[in-house]
Amino acid sequence: MPTNVTPEYRKAEQAFREARDTAERLRCLREMLRLIPKHKGTEHVQADIKTRIKQLASELSSPRKGGARSGPAHAVRREGAAQVALLGAPNAGKSQLHSALTGSQSTVGAWPHTTETPIPGMAPYHDIRFQLVDLPPVAHERMQPWLGTALQPADGALLVVDIASPDYAAEIGTVLDKMAEKRVTFTAAWPGLPEPRKRRRKKRVARQQETFEDLFRIRLPALLVANKADLGDCRERLEALSGKLGFPALAVSAETGDNLDAIPKFLFKGLGVVRAYTKTPGKPPDLGRPFTLRHGATVSELATLVHKDIAGSLRYARIWGEKVYDGQQVSPRHLIRDGDILELHHR
Repeated sequence: MPTNVTPEYRKAEQAFREARDTAERLRCLREMLRLIPKHKGTEHVQADIKTRIKQLASELSSPRKGGARSGPAHAVRREGAAQVALLGAPNAGKSQLHSALTGSQSTVGAWPHTTETPIPGMAPYHDIRFQLVDLPPVAHERMQPWLGTALQPADGALLVVDIASPDYAAEIGTVLDKMAEKRVTFTAAWPGLPEPRKRRRKKRVARQQETFEDLFRIRLPALLVANKADLGDCRERLEALSGKLGFPALAVSAETGDNLDAIPKFLFKGLGVVRAYTKTPGKPPDLGRPFTLRHGATVSELATLVHKDIAGSLRYARIWGEKVYDGQQVSPRHLIRDGDILELHHR
């Protein structure tokens, strides 16, 4: 990374890395193109940014034709508290797991490659839902070329492995290698979970060594999901695999339903999801449909979700929840905790 980039450019680049919505990613790219230093050392990056601007603008203006030949033109639009992708080798049980968690109509079969397109579904957890997207399997001999694009809106990934398979380690290794070819990497660091100090130091060094070539790399926190755990003793296998890859892991069975409830529970904590409820003065709160944010979100960010006009004229909020007294007045910069009820006051 050249040292003469401005703080404004770095801010725009970070916003791009964090953006999940297509329109927001397009806005960030245009801002990056405006702010990037114009010299010979960044010519290839400028060209890359322009190409991606053209691609995203095309997606927003009109869907591409010929999906049967080249795969879906669009990633699945993000809904719910978060979008999480399911990836795995053929016959790992992704579709059965997806169906068990969401009630979707994913095609389940004993033959490989029964999933050919992204299939979204909603997995409930308390009063929110996680969007799980079942993606085509990944193998040495076959992988859909658009898988990288499909992962752009995702907040995380479930790496599904058939723990009863004799080749389970090689199969998940293939998934990781093939996705790396698409500039998709997975990390054990989930935003809502504490990181060991050693990992934090490595993360800071990695950030210092980032280059422009890393700009469009997709990085997703991953959970290793050992499916078909009902078919035998998988404890030693799972511990060995999790230790080798470094990802957190859960053993489940899509067939029997064993431990499936641990997946949305992990996602809620791992992604740092915060539920916020709103009310109007003199009326009870709406406890049926919470707004979902992330740990560290402020009252101002909640106001943006409620309505942009409210966010622009927000003065303060009254809050009910933990660590506050009922009806306490707080500023727009106040951090929201899970379960807080807020009454927004604006000009």
